[in-house]
Amino acid sequence: MNERSEGTDEHGSVVFACLDADTLGGVQQVTHTLAQGLAGRGHEVHVIGLRRSPSPFRYVDRPLYHRHVITADRRLRRLLRAIRPGYAVMTSPSVVIRMAGLLPEGFRPIGQYHGSYDHARGCWHLGSIRKHYPELDQAVFLSEDDAWRFSEHALLPNAWTLPNPLAAWPAQTSSLGSPRVLGAGRLEGVKRFDRLISAFARSGAPPPWELHLIGDGAERERLRAHAGREGVGDRVVFRGLVPAARMPDEYLNAAVLGLTSEHEGLPIVLLESGAHGVPSVVFDVSGGVRSAGSVLVPPGDVDAFAAELRRLVNSVEERRRLGAEARARAEAFRLGHVLDRWELLFAHLER
Repeated sequence: MNERSEGTDEHGSVVFACLDADTLGGVQQVTHTLAQGLAGRGHEVHVIGLRRSPSPFRYVDRPLYHRHVITADRRLRRLLRAIRPGYAVMTSPSVVIRMAGLLPEGFRPIGQYHGSYDHARGCWHLGSIRKHYPELDQAVFLSEDDAWRFSEHALLPNAWTLPNPLAAWPAQTSSLGSPRVLGAGRLEGVKRFDRLISAFARSGAPPPWELHLIGDGAERERLRAHAGREGVGDRVVFRGLVPAARMPDEYLNAAVLGLTSEHEGLPIVLLESGAHGVPSVVFDVSGGVRSAGSVLVPPGDVDAFAAELRRLVNSVEERRRLGAEARARAEAFRLGHVLDRWELLFAHLER
């Protein structure tokens, strides 16, 4: 599926533009995964960061695509003129605004949005999308539900659905026998790991069950103190950053994934855990989460989250049933399938 037939790239290059292409984050991971996948199919691909990262993170060891960091509009305009015209994928409303007037003639502008409709509605994003995205050739969202809601409520005539991809498909799945609940992401306020800690404590999961949190951030010490107050300080393990190459082992050693964010689009950790056969308990905050999560809980309801966590902790049979369903759902997000959909979009724009 990763082989390209002759003529696939006849319509030009693919440019992905990010505010910051090299920090550790979901948008960046997805961008580099797509860039490598499309380049592997023979497309000329460029990833452009519009500002420098203070702590660059390398997503692909041997990139087949071109990488650029361009902070000045004059240099950006010159670079774009040197690239064969094709498709310009702008990965956020901020990038769409920044790129306005800079794209040379011949590029087809595509605006992505990696969040949900509900998140956009709660901040400036919805107004920006409503103002700028109708002028683009295509507006791309992560789920059918979010694309429909943007189409209806932001009056977008050009909404399209393209989910996030899995970078790899694991051959091995978790036995779901390890007494471990897994949480992964930046230890920042929006991820609300305090709620996951509270739910773990209220679930009554007995020793040797533990909650392992993978990631780092400004909330680490506050979360450690919160775990102590909840009476589970000795069973919440702060693992810090784990290299991407070692994450499969983390999923294979997990029994349940917990996701308690205030908002999400389509989190990669949810796709990766599902591909490894690990069931998830998640707050129902977006169409993307609904398309990949195992057990959906009303947003912010920690007691309901704890009850579902308790149910899975107490039943390996239920974990296995839901884990098999999660892996089956994750099939739709395999890289080859998602790349096929991107190429269908390119063909649609050429009609």
